[in-house]
Amino acid sequence: MLIFACRQLPFTDYAERFNNGNYFSNKSFLHLSHNFLHVTIVNTILMKKWFFMVLFALSFAGFSQEKFTVSGYVKDGKNGEALIGATVSKKGTTIGTSANEYGFYSLTLPKGADTLVFSYVGYPSVTQAIDLQGNLTLTIEMKEEGKELEEVVVSSEREDKNVKSMEISVAKLDIKQIQKMPALFGEVDVVKSIQLLPGVTTVGEGASGFNVRGGNIDQNLVLLDEAPVYNSSHLFGFFSVFNPDAVKDVKLIKAGIPAQYGGRASSILDIRMKEGNNKKLEVNGGIGTIFSRLSIEAPIIKNKASFIIAGRRSYIDVLAKPILKQRMPSLKDAKFYFYDLTAKLNYIINDKNTIFVSGYMGRDVFGAGFKFNWGNTTASLRWNHIFNTKMFMNLTTFYSNYDYELGFSDDGTGQKFEWRSNIINYSLKPDFIYYLNSRNTIRFGAQAIMFNFSPGRAVVTTKEGNNIDISLNNKYGLESAIYIDNEQKVTEKFTVQYGIRWSFFNYLGAGTAYSYRDTIPNESKPFDHETTYKNGQTIKQYNNPEPRLSLNYVINDKSSVKLSYNRNAQYLHIVSNTAASTPLDVYTPATNNIKPLIADQVAMGYFRNFRDNMFETSAEVYYKYMQNQLDYVDNADLLLNKHLEADLIQGIGRAYGLELYVKKRTGKLNGWVSYTLSKTERKVRGISNGDWFLSKYDRTHNVNTVLIYDLNKRFSFSANFVYMTGTPATFPNAKLEIQGYVIPYNTDNKRNNYRNTSYNRLDVGVTYNFKKNETRRWKSTLVLSVYNVYNRRNAFSIYFRNNPDNPVNTEAVRYSVIGTIVPALTYNFKF
Repeated sequence: MLIFACRQLPFTDYAERFNNGNYFSNKSFLHLSHNFLHVTIVNTILMKKWFFMVLFALSFAGFSQEKFTVSGYVKDGKNGEALIGATVSKKGTTIGTSANEYGFYSLTLPKGADTLVFSYVGYPSVTQAIDLQGNLTLTIEMKEEGKELEEVVVSSEREDKNVKSMEISVAKLDIKQIQKMPALFGEVDVVKSIQLLPGVTTVGEGASGFNVRGGNIDQNLVLLDEAPVYNSSHLFGFFSVFNPDAVKDVKLIKAGIPAQYGGRASSILDIRMKEGNNKKLEVNGGIGTIFSRLSIEAPIIKNKASFIIAGRRSYIDVLAKPILKQRMPSLKDAKFYFYDLTAKLNYIINDKNTIFVSGYMGRDVFGAGFKFNWGNTTASLRWNHIFNTKMFMNLTTFYSNYDYELGFSDDGTGQKFEWRSNIINYSLKPDFIYYLNSRNTIRFGAQAIMFNFSPGRAVVTTKEGNNIDISLNNKYGLESAIYIDNEQKVTEKFTVQYGIRWSFFNYLGAGTAYSYRDTIPNESKPFDHETTYKNGQTIKQYNNPEPRLSLNYVINDKSSVKLSYNRNAQYLHIVSNTAASTPLDVYTPATNNIKPLIADQVAMGYFRNFRDNMFETSAEVYYKYMQNQLDYVDNADLLLNKHLEADLIQGIGRAYGLELYVKKRTGKLNGWVSYTLSKTERKVRGISNGDWFLSKYDRTHNVNTVLIYDLNKRFSFSANFVYMTGTPATFPNAKLEIQGYVIPYNTDNKRNNYRNTSYNRLDVGVTYNFKKNETRRWKSTLVLSVYNVYNRRNAFSIYFRNNPDNPVNTEAVRYSVIGTIVPALTYNFKF
C-alpha cells in the first residue's frame, strides 16, 4: 500500500514552498508530478481521518450489533464482462448497494443468515442464501434471459435507478440500443447518439464534439478508459472516434458531478471499453458505405485473462481514386481517409488484484496539393486492488496526445509551409472506495496531470531555400487535485452525497511570460515587459476548492425529488473564434494573463416512473454561472501569434433552462422524447456594448425523438427526429455604398443579434436479423438507413456578399453541409 508509506509533512510546509515560486526550480517534470502527488495523497489521508471521525459519530448506532461484510464481483456469465451498476440487496428490505465501474460490490450486514438478491435489467435476478459468520467473498455470474436483451430493454440499469439513485442530470445509453438507431451513412456513432439527449446540442453538421448546457466543446471531459480524448470526431465531426464494437458503457454527467471528476466546467462523458470475452472467441464486424470495422476478443487464459482489439478504416479514397484519375488528374494522388485502432488487455492476478492495459490510436488524413492530418493517441494502465472486504482501490496512469499537421508546398518555386501542434498529458490517479457500512460509501483520492502544450512548430521555406522558423514556445502546466466525498443514506427516504475536490494548477517554465498593460475595452492590450523562467519554475499558481452536493428524497417507490450543486474549475481553454470548432484549434493553459474558468451549477429535478417502471419521466431545471469565459477582441489574430494573450479577454456567462424527458424502457416499442427550453448568454467588457449577448451555442428550443420498434425476431424499425432553434449569428443591420460597392456594417455594435434558420431533420432505419447459424454460431444483420429523409437543407451558417452581377445589391447566402438525402446500407456480423 504505497500511500501509507508516505511521510506526513504539514501542508503548510508545502504551501510555503509553493508560494515562494522556487519549489519547482531545477526539477524534472516527472519529479514535479511525484512531489505534488506526494503531498496530495498525504493530505487525502488526513482528510480521510477527519471524515471518518464524523461518519463514525453519525453512524454510531449502527455498530451496536455485530456485523460482517459480503463482497465480490457481479459479472456476465456469457463473456465475463463486469456488470456496471448491478444491484445487490438484502431480500425484503431497502438495504443494498450497486456494483462500481469494475463490477465490485461490498455490503455490510448483521451476523447470521440472510438472502441476497442480485439484479440487472435483461438478466433474471439471482437469489443467494448466505450465513454471515465472518466476512465473505462472493462473486456472481448472471445469465441473460432467453429473449435477446436488445429486444426488450433500453438501458442496462435497474428498473428504478433513475428514482432511487443519487444521479441527477445523468444519461446512460446502452450500446445495443445505439446500434439500432439510424445514423449518417449507416455507421453507429456514440457522440451523435449523445446529441439526441436533453441539454446536449451541436452548432451544426460537420462540427466537432458537442455542447452541454451552453458550454463550449472544451468544457466536456471525454474519457476513454479514464484517458482524456481531446478531439472526439473523425471527418470534421461526421463520425466519432469510438468504435462501437469495443464500447461497453456510455455515461454522460451534466450536473451533480461527483468529486472524483474534475478539470472541465460542463460535463463528463465517461466511456468504458469492453474487457474482452474471457470465455470464448468472439468476432464482430461490419461492412458499410463509408468504412468497415472488425473486432476480435478472446481469452488468453480462460476466466483469468482476455483481450480485445478493434479497428476501422474508411475507403472513400480507394473508391474515388479511379474516378479522380480519369476525370481530375490533378487529384489522382489525393488522400482522404481515417482509421482507428482500439485495444485492451486484462489479467486477473488473484482474487485481490487485476490489471488493465488499454490504448487507442486514430488519425484523419487529407491531402490534395497540401498535407493535413490530425489524431488522438491514448494509453492507460490500471490496477484494481482489494485491501479487504470494505476497501477497493483503482490506480490509473495514462498518456494522451492530440496532434495535427498542416503543410503546403509549391513545386514550381520550392516554397513550403509546415505547421505542427499538439497537447500531451501524463497522469497518475489513485482512487479509493471505502464501504463504511450499508449507509455510507466513501470515495477519496488524488490526481496529478502534467501538460505539455505545443501551440505551433512552424517553418516557412522561401523560394531561395531559406528556412524561417516562426514557431511558438511550448507551455507547461501541472494540475493536481485531492478529493473526498460520502454517499450517506440518512433515512430510508433521504440520501445525501457531499464532498469536496480541491484543485491546484501551476503554470510552469521553461519559457517566457509576457505582461501587458490595461487598455480600453475590446482593444488589444499593449505589451509591457517579458520575464524568462527556468525549467520547472512556477510562473503562476492557482488553487480552487470545488464543493459538491447532491440530495435525493424518495417520495415513494415511483417518484423522487433531487437537488445538486457543484463547482468545477477548468485550467485549459480552447482558442477558436470560428462558428464551429475545427481540428486546427489550439489549447492554452491558464497563465499569468488567462484565469481558469470557474463554473457553479445548481440543478433540481422531479423523477417519476409509471406502469411498473415501463415509463421513466423527469423534469429538471438548472442554472449555471461561469466566470472567466474566454473571448476575443474584434479582429483578433489567433494564428501563430506569440502575443495571442493580448487579444484575449475574459467575461462571465450564464446558462439556464428546463429539460423534460419521457422514456419507454421495455416492450416492442421503446425510445424517448425530450424537450429543452434554455438560454445561454455572455457578458464581456467592451463587447456588445457591455451588455449580455447570446452565446453562439444558444438554442432556445430543442426537441429530440428516438423510437425503436421490434416487429419480430427478424425486423426492427427505428426513427430519429430533431428540431432545434437556429444558432445566433452577427448580421449587419445597415450598409454603406462607396463608389458603387456596398459595405455592410452593424450600427449598434451588438454581437449575435440575429439567428440562423431553425434546424430539423428526420432519419429512419430498418434492421433485418438473418437466421442464426447454430453450427457456426454466426449471427448477422443488414441495416438500411436514410439520413435527412425529407431532404432539408439546414443552414450551418449564413453570410452576406455583393451580387456578382450587380455589386450594389447585397444577398444572403445559406451554407449547408448536408443538403440532400443520404441513404446507406451496412452489413454486420458476429460469431
